[in-house]
Amino acid sequence: MPILNRAAEFQQEVSEWRRHLHAHPELLYDVEYTAAFVAEKLKEFGVDEIVTGIGRTGVVGVIRGRGESSRAIGLRADMDALPLYEIPGRPWASTIPGKMHACGHDGHTAMLLGAAKYLAETRNFNGTVAVIFQPAEEGGRGALAMVEDGMMEQFGIREIYGMHNMPGMELGTFAIRKGGIMAAPDKFSITVRGRGSHAAEPHKAVDPIVIGAQIVGGLQLIAARNANPLRSVVVSVTQFHAGTTHNIIPEHASISGTVRSLDEGVRTLAEQRIAQIAEGIAGANDAVAEVEYERACPVTVNHPEETTHAARAAIDVVGAANVDTDVDASMAGEDFAFMLQSRPGAYIMIGNGDTAGLHNPGYDFNDEAIAFGVSYWVRLAEQRLTD
Repeated sequence: MPILNRAAEFQQEVSEWRRHLHAHPELLYDVEYTAAFVAEKLKEFGVDEIVTGIGRTGVVGVIRGRGESSRAIGLRADMDALPLYEIPGRPWASTIPGKMHACGHDGHTAMLLGAAKYLAETRNFNGTVAVIFQPAEEGGRGALAMVEDGMMEQFGIREIYGMHNMPGMELGTFAIRKGGIMAAPDKFSITVRGRGSHAAEPHKAVDPIVIGAQIVGGLQLIAARNANPLRSVVVSVTQFHAGTTHNIIPEHASISGTVRSLDEGVRTLAEQRIAQIAEGIAGANDAVAEVEYERACPVTVNHPEETTHAARAAIDVVGAANVDTDVDASMAGEDFAFMLQSRPGAYIMIGNGDTAGLHNPGYDFNDEAIAFGVSYWVRLAEQRLTD
């Protein structure tokens, strides 16, 4: 089964939905406009049941097939945008300064709406498809909120699937892997408290800048010398703030950054070593280090059997030569991980072509990917819900 003829026919319509959503971005859980748009479209399609307010502002549409099976699967798209100023120029550019769909969630939402329209028209499956539109993927744990609201139980979902566009991947291609495909994106902050003085009398100070610099260097040993080199981890310091002027050694310095890992054991090791390194170096220099470590979403782990199902659906749409079934894992994070902890499932990448990267002010979802994404969702649903 190549691209669905019907999906190709209404690609322009889906593209118009996508561009409309792109022009009206919303952040985190404050996606009332987007959620209302989604619910209205699902109503137009004749979806059997539409439930709003799941995970605060999430939407689930229920489409029942022709048979009597109680089996149900979930297909998920994210709806929220990013706090970013878009580079102007496109007719559908953001109309809200400081908010932008820079990760393609507008495209994800539009593609799943397109699949919902097709599935509601044809109902060529035996069971139930739950189309899930999630808020707050960008740091708000919206997936967890929907799970904790009882979404899986309410709709009897047995399997769950997600999809994300990937700039740099050719149009008409997909990529997936079994096991960890996206990292756990944790955050840390360190406050080094020393003693300030005149910069001309450094011997009277406990200099938090010099001590902080040693801590930054020490943190590089976690990946280089502490973690198993076969188990990836990234420890990146991204902020260092201290001082107010050129002739004062300050009282304190602040350091913060991120840890990315694909293994829970390495994740725990990094958390422990950050505290040990910071506190040890500070203590050896008569200073104090206060460490905060925040665990975000877990590793996004694709279940083996469901990964095979997802790959099969993608192959049916674009052919085996265009589906990478052992793609390298990404050290970016994805809160779909919470849904994969609740139910077996898989997360797949779809090519966005030669576009600006994700979270870039010049990014835009490639509408030419729509027919591939819609066809994938439809084929997956029909395969998983056969008689």
